Amino acid sequence: MPEQEQLIYEESTLLDQNTGNFHNEDDRSYQLAQAIAQAADERKAGDILILHVGEVSFLADYFVIVTGFSKVQVRAISQAIDAEVEDELHQLPLRVQGQAEGSWVVKDYGDVIAHVMLPEERDFYNLEAFWGHGQNIPFTSPHAQ
Repeated sequence: MPEQEQLIYEESTLLDQNTGNFHNEDDRSYQLAQAIAQAADERKAGDILILHVGEVSFLADYFVIVTGFSKVQVRAISQAIDAEVEDELHQLPLRVQGQAEGSWVVKDYGDVIAHVMLPEERDFYNLEAFWGHGQNIPFTSPHAQ
């Protein structure tokens, strides 16, 4: 890689201090995962987790897994994700499952799959353990004190 291209690449890339892996800020999938996490955070979702699963799965590049503490909150988080992603990235989900029930909503954006779950569902299905060989991408809430 030419030196100038290498410098540009390094400036737009984040180093995950825990794993030493890089994530390109210009990667649309990464931006989508961050937008989903941000929208969930704005609706007070708990335990926001971004998993990079692109190296271990053909389903998606990233999973975003969040907790809503009531069915109403799960639906509100899901709707906030729709609004944020459509406004910021002009993208709608390809498929949505579970919106009516409100205990586990799955939003498939192609490269990113969002899971909005009640605590009971999250504990029972334990997606973090199932996809634990994926890389955990830290999300820091701008609202954290």
